[in-house]
This record gives sequence, C-alpha cells and structure tokens, in this order.
Amino acid sequence: MADLADETLSEEETDLVVVTGLSGGGRSTVARALENVGYYVVDNLPQALMLDMAQLALKAGGAARRTAMVLDVRSRAFSTDLAGAIRALGERGFSPRVVFVDADDEVLIRRFESVRRSHPLQGDGRLADGIAAERKLLEEAREQADVIIDTSHLNVNQLRRRVEELFGGEDARKLRITVLSFGFKYGLPPDADYVMDARFLPNPFWVPELREHTGLEEAVSGYVLGQEGAGDFVTTYASLIATTAPGFEREGKRYLTVAVGCTGGKHRSVAIAEELTSKLRDIRLSAHASHRDLGRE
Repeated sequence: MADLADETLSEEETDLVVVTGLSGGGRSTVARALENVGYYVVDNLPQALMLDMAQLALKAGGAARRTAMVLDVRSRAFSTDLAGAIRALGERGFSPRVVFVDADDEVLIRRFESVRRSHPLQGDGRLADGIAAERKLLEEAREQADVIIDTSHLNVNQLRRRVEELFGGEDARKLRITVLSFGFKYGLPPDADYVMDARFLPNPFWVPELREHTGLEEAVSGYVLGQEGAGDFVTTYASLIATTAPGFEREGKRYLTVAVGCTGGKHRSVAIAEELTSKLRDIRLSAHASHRDLGRE
C-alpha cells in the first residue's frame, strides 16, 4: 500500500461509519439509508479487514471518502473484540462513528418469527437464547457506540428518515441533537442522554375537544405551551443543552438524544419536543424532533 502521508485526504477527513447491533434490529435498513445520503457501504465486512478497508477508503478518496462498514455476527471472521477493532482504528488516526441498532427482545422475536428464520447464535436453543448470547457478545460495542438507535417502535421508513437526518446534509462532525417525544407507559427510551418529564402540565387528554388531536396541531400545542411553567420549562432545558453542547463536542460526542415524556406520548411531550427543537435551532444548534409513540393509541 502506498505511503498514506502522500494522500490528499487525512485520516481525520475520511468519514467512516461502523454499523453493528443485534440481528433483526435493522442494520440492512440503516445501510440502505446511508447509501441514500452518499456513503459507500460495505456489508457483512469481516472484522479483521476493518483497518484495511479504512486505509483503502483513505487512499481512494472521492466517493469512498464517506464509507460505512456493516458488521454482524453471521460473519465467520467475527470475534468478541469488535470494540478493540474500533479502538484500533482510532489509534491509527481514524475517527469512526459507531452506530448500534437495538430493539426489545419481544420485538426481535416477533421479527424472526414473522420471516420464519432462526437466530444466527440460536443453535439448538430458543430464539431468546440466541438473542441473549448476541447481547452479551456486543455488550462492549454498544457501550462504545456514538449513537444507539432503538428500532422497537420504528417502521422501515421512520428508521430510514432517522439515519438520513443524522448523516445527511449538514456538517457531519457537528453535535446533532434528537429531541425525542415518548410515552412513559411505553417505557423509557434506552438511548436517551437527558430525560424531561412533561407530566407536571395539565393533560389535554382530559379536554374533550383536544383528546383526539396531537401535540403537532396548533390547538393542542397552544394549550400545552400556554400552561403556567411550560415556557420556563422549555427555556431552562434549551439553556442547559446550549451550555453543555460545546463540552460534548470537545469530548468527541456527536449525537445527543433529549427525551421528553408524558403519559402516552401524544399531546404534551410532542408539543414540548417541537418547541424545544425550535428553540435549539434559534440558537444555531443542529436539532430535529422525533416522536416515538405518536400514533400508538
């Protein structure tokens, strides 16, 4: 291989994404979405070839400057030290972004059953045994991930949009903030960095003319944001995020998930998430809103 010092691009300028996660979690959809925003995607790459692939991308430049490597346990060359392989890329000067796709066990089991496939680590056991073994195998890689995408409540189109929002368009090295509304009755988002609780506000569910509407609609949004304390709540969190964002960027964090919860994820959390996103954009932070549980009721 030619001397890398002679190349036009540096390792830092080579945009590498490593995609991994649980089987059935949505890696293939993530890979297709990355292709949509201009990445050269290498699927089912043997872990031992990660550094070689990164160096080839550096040497090739051009379209290969943005390269995504998708790894999963079906590869015969997969080992338990994926986290070590990612660290090795960093030691060679590359700055890979690691995306980990996850989902609840119950959801994964339904997905495997719907396509009548066994889990790659299932062996002679149950589906649940294979999933548990894979979680253990990928435990350290999950901890090292820059962004964790829980696909439990996302359809294919929602997952694709999420990936395109994270990796398309704007400067990919800036901190990107996802303001995620959710319903507490459906569980906490496992990828949340901050959790805000909007249940202190009156619930539009108990207002008959608002019950069937959502926080995306002006009538509900106006009702929620017009309540005492709502404006201060949003302003305070916007200030907190603005204060911590530069520190996160200095520490190399590129994705921040701010979860806003109410009871069902339909009214208060949606309205607050939209308003907070708007406030963050006003102060020139890269933010977008996502609504995990909207439409579940």
